[in-house]
Amino acid sequence: MDRLKHYRQTIKEVITEYHQINKKANSAIESVLALDEVHDQYLLLLMGWNKDERIKNVMIHIQLKDEKIWIEEDWTEEGVATDLLQKGIGREEIVLAFHPPHVRKYTEFAIA
Repeated sequence: MDRLKHYRQTIKEVITEYHQINKKANSAIESVLALDEVHDQYLLLLMGWNKDERIKNVMIHIQLKDEKIWIEEDWTEEGVATDLLQKGIGREEIVLAFHPPHVRKYTEFAIA
């Protein structure tokens, strides 16, 4: 399996696991997956209502860019990067894009 195909499959597995957990956890807030393999954008959204307040949050946003996995948003407890590492993706293949570029050099992951 080529590398990008492997990345896509692994990302879908990880994000789907979070989707299933959130689906069971809170029926008032809907867990919505958006998996776009054409543009390599993968999102987990939380949407719903709390009384009269609309809730719509991006819990996870991952994209494939420059043949690396860019984690753009991650509001999970352990971190999506941890899940990717456990599934065999190397640190040098993951960019923590939610950190500013000048901070990324201090992480254990790819800079860009």
